[in-house]
Amino acid sequence: MRKLMIAVGGSLVLAAPLASADVVGAGASVSYWNSDFSGDVVNKGDVVDIDKDLNMSSDGNANFTANFEHPIPVLPNVRLNYTGISQSGSGTVGVGAFDGILPGADVKSDLDIEQIDATFYYEVLDNWVNLDLGLTARSMDAELIVREKIANGRVSKTEVDAVLPLGYASVRFDLPFTGVSVGGEGNVISYSGDSLYDVNVYGQFDVAVLRLRAGYREMAIDYEDDDDRLDVKLSGPFASIGVDF
Repeated sequence: MRKLMIAVGGSLVLAAPLASADVVGAGASVSYWNSDFSGDVVNKGDVVDIDKDLNMSSDGNANFTANFEHPIPVLPNVRLNYTGISQSGSGTVGVGAFDGILPGADVKSDLDIEQIDATFYYEVLDNWVNLDLGLTARSMDAELIVREKIANGRVSKTEVDAVLPLGYASVRFDLPFTGVSVGGEGNVISYSGDSLYDVNVYGQFDVAVLRLRAGYREMAIDYEDDDDRLDVKLSGPFASIGVDF
């Protein structure tokens, strides 16, 4: 497993926060993301298109988030996030062989990606415009299994594991006296040929402690781990429900 750890400098590493929560607060949410898949997976130089060759279908993915905020200015707030992505499909290997599976072979495939984020951020603005900036440590585990649809057929496994530091930013605009707001948030990194971005935009409605959110999320991963490479993009609408105290 190759681990990429770098310092993300400039404006995202804050010497001191410009705003902090007035009281201790916490929240949690669960969301459903209906994403489409596209891109390539590389195994020892062999390439397979997960959309055209493997015919991966769009599917719903689970996402859980929890956050903790406090009034201590010098300490960052904390946000934890889990994303579980699971896709499957039945297709045909293209004009080139893939990890010993010959061209034209009928295959069944499963792709699983698990991501765990720990984000440490400061509130830069906290009024009708809310702005958070910080850093995210993301653990990513991805596995593609491709099986020939014949007795004793060949099974291929491609694995990509990484621990990545990402810049984090979140902005939200509150509409006065309505409980309605719009915003966006994202994580991004690009370094030495590897890159990852994970962004979303949304509309939100708050009533008492209940928080409802709907929007659009897009994530692109381009990462090489030894002889295996994951170069995929996921995008689609999402909806979430949560509580905020």
